Amino acid sequence: MAEKQQDEEERVVIFLDGSNFYHRLKDSGSGFKQLLVFDYKAFAKWLAHGRQTIESIYYVGLVRKEAGNFKSEELVRNQQKLFALLQKQNWKIKTGYMMKHDKDYKEKGVDVKLAVDILDMAYQDKYDTAIVVSSDTDLIPGIIRAKELGKKIEYIGFSHRPSFAMQRYANLSRLLSRIELEQFFSKTLFN
Repeated sequence: MAEKQQDEEERVVIFLDGSNFYHRLKDSGSGFKQLLVFDYKAFAKWLAHGRQTIESIYYVGLVRKEAGNFKSEELVRNQQKLFALLQKQNWKIKTGYMMKHDKDYKEKGVDVKLAVDILDMAYQDKYDTAIVVSSDTDLIPGIIRAKELGKKIEYIGFSHRPSFAMQRYANLSRLLSRIELEQFFSKTLFN
């Protein structure tokens, strides 16, 4: 594959692990309270840094309503608001599912979809660089194979909880600080 002459010719796809992102934001000390006050469109543009964004994909477990469970109904409503916001800001949404384990719920199928998409899109030559916003090391085998296919991998993590394994396998890593993240929060942006 020929090297790209200019950054604006480089094609990027952003792969964002929604649950991983949410939990890292929540414990980042940024004052983050909910996903509906984050400017995902501006974040994607910032990550692409002038390069051509082919697609921005948000991966998350789909919350299901449980009969008589007010909390599940509230979670479903909030997730639907998030999906509407993401779609309005040009993000594609891919879902796994939530599985009840004792009293907790575990996300299932999300990491597999994300890893398969990294590989599938690499094989189809849909991107030059995959920007992976996840610290989940289950993605590493897919990342290694995409790199073998000549693709670049950028790992986007969080300075307060980096994944050294993801940094090791990425061509480039960026650890987001609280100050960098604050520019994407807005109390009035989506009112």
